[in-house]
Amino acid sequence: MNVFFEESGDFKVGTVLSQAGEAYQVELPSGKRSKVKGKDVLIQFDKPEPEALLGAAKGIAAEVDLDFLWEVAGQEEFGFMELGAEYFGHAPLPSEAAGLVLALHAAPIYFHKKGRGRYKAAPEQTLKAALAGIEKKKQQAIVQAAYVDELKAGKLPQAMQPIVHQLLFKPDKNTIEYKALEAAASELQTTAPRLMLRTGGLASPKELHMSRFLFEHFPRGAGFPQLEVPQAPGDLPLADVTAFSIDDVTTTEIDDAMSVVWLDDGTVQVGIHIAAPGLAIRPDDAIDKVARARMSTVYMPGDKITMLPDEVVDAFTLAEGKDCPALSLYAVLNPADWSVLSTATRAERVPIKRNLRLNEIDAVVTEEALNAGSGEYEHKKELGLLWQWALHLEAGRMKKREAFGLKPEQANRVDFNFYVEDDVVSIVRRKRGAPLDKIVAELMIFANSTWGKLLHDSGVPGIYRSQGPGAGGWNAKIQVRMVTHAAPHQGLGVDQYAWSTSPLRRYTDLVNQWQILACASHGVTAPLVAPFKHRDATLFSIVSAFDAAYAAYNDFQQNMERYWCLRWLGQEHAKQVDAVVLKDEVVRLVEIPLVARLAGMPQLARGAQVRLDIVRWDEVDLSLEARLLEVAAQAPDASLELEEEEEGDTGEAALAEVVEAEGVVAAVTTEDGVEVPANAGTA
Repeated sequence: MNVFFEESGDFKVGTVLSQAGEAYQVELPSGKRSKVKGKDVLIQFDKPEPEALLGAAKGIAAEVDLDFLWEVAGQEEFGFMELGAEYFGHAPLPSEAAGLVLALHAAPIYFHKKGRGRYKAAPEQTLKAALAGIEKKKQQAIVQAAYVDELKAGKLPQAMQPIVHQLLFKPDKNTIEYKALEAAASELQTTAPRLMLRTGGLASPKELHMSRFLFEHFPRGAGFPQLEVPQAPGDLPLADVTAFSIDDVTTTEIDDAMSVVWLDDGTVQVGIHIAAPGLAIRPDDAIDKVARARMSTVYMPGDKITMLPDEVVDAFTLAEGKDCPALSLYAVLNPADWSVLSTATRAERVPIKRNLRLNEIDAVVTEEALNAGSGEYEHKKELGLLWQWALHLEAGRMKKREAFGLKPEQANRVDFNFYVEDDVVSIVRRKRGAPLDKIVAELMIFANSTWGKLLHDSGVPGIYRSQGPGAGGWNAKIQVRMVTHAAPHQGLGVDQYAWSTSPLRRYTDLVNQWQILACASHGVTAPLVAPFKHRDATLFSIVSAFDAAYAAYNDFQQNMERYWCLRWLGQEHAKQVDAVVLKDEVVRLVEIPLVARLAGMPQLARGAQVRLDIVRWDEVDLSLEARLLEVAAQAPDASLELEEEEEGDTGEAALAEVVEAEGVVAAVTTEDGVEVPANAGTA
């Protein structure tokens, strides 16, 4: 005797070897033996042979007219043998019965299974809906196949053109467009972004990187709504100073300027003047909401996305020839020992005589010229005095750093400025610690530290950058964090450091400016009138949001700088280049701040000079492949000493950030000498 039975949702045949009660010992055509329960046996038969029956049953199942079978079945539950008699017009043969079972089982939209060998026809409306769904899927499959063919032919289907970014960065994986894109990329052995570049969905790798960033952080676009430009109070006093700024040629958001006045008693008054949008923008007004949503200006070589609308920037930037609203910090100095005799903070209008540009005067205002008093350049006398005070301030910070247990800063590395015009990039080397950079940096650090102390002494919270050991005690890794109370910044060598000098391009600085204005205007009652109070939940949320946004913007800037470094290789037809060893297998090119990992490179000292053969680079995944040609005989590059000594230290007081990681640009010049890059201004 042979049996046709169901096992684990599959139908099988076999010869019965023995029976014990309701259980059969069955030998399958493959020779395997199996124990089958009686309730799983659907058909018992003697002829034909099991394997022949199964073959015949499959043929019969393929020929069954499911629509006719559904009509014959009616709406009552039935057994397959009953339906077989109706369908075939006679008691079904074993092969016919088995074929009917296979057909019923394979058509769940027509027949719902109710038990072993028992079924019920699907309701008419349910069947129609299911058939419509199947037809829709067939049509979608045809459309999807057409999309795949177009993509493989290098053409972007029209339906995909409006949703390119959606498909790449946040796709609905159930759509036929996404499935077609993935299928075509797989068949072509490429990736979706590269296929979009090939078909014209993206114009260039640059657009790919920009689009990914904008899609995530500016989903509604980087433009601004129509906003009314607020006006500073009209009764601000006019400062009796002649101020000037020092910035990169690309800088449009001029936040800071300075002035020097020699007083009759032999002392000197140095003014640090910061643009004051906080005099007009108020917490929770329309412009504040825009600035809070962005948190910072986004910088990249050749372009930027400003935190504030251009018309607002234009109203408050410290442009030459204008009397600009400013928050001024005045320090009266004794030139004999450069001690600070007094400080004062006030809101006023400041006459800006000149916007000095680094590209115009950097080569003239050298350390040698400042020390010797030689050369001719604008504001020579003021810059000479500010240089001497900057050296004194730096020495004081270095002493403080040593008291914190840190080594003095090194200023012997090279920074790089990026300039992009008409998609042509220039990468200019610039020595760290140039005099003009140092003057600006030291004055801004002094202002941020002084105003941080003013907030603390006034009992008003602010947003501080703090740097010191994290959890784990004195020998724990140095960490930088943002807090709302005064705390030392060991890397800078100051007791407190509140970001306050860039309110046009950092939201934290705008917040601190509101708080400082309250202190300057209201004295001891400042805690009552300051926009943010101690333990203010809004202030904490600003700190958290700024940290996240600033980190994301910084990552994007570094990616774009790496992209332009790779573009530079092609632009300059670079085949062989010089590099220096950062550590282990990581090297940095000499002419541009491009970092790469050379797998298998022999152990070399930090700063060792090497020559590389450029094999290939990829502007899509920002990778660089190179091989070592030779190791130079000269001494290691001393410009890398700081990287080893300050590993784990952010080095904000230096004029650049250095990130020792594969795939990250090694140096970024900053605009105010502390944090934000000038090289990314508008070209």
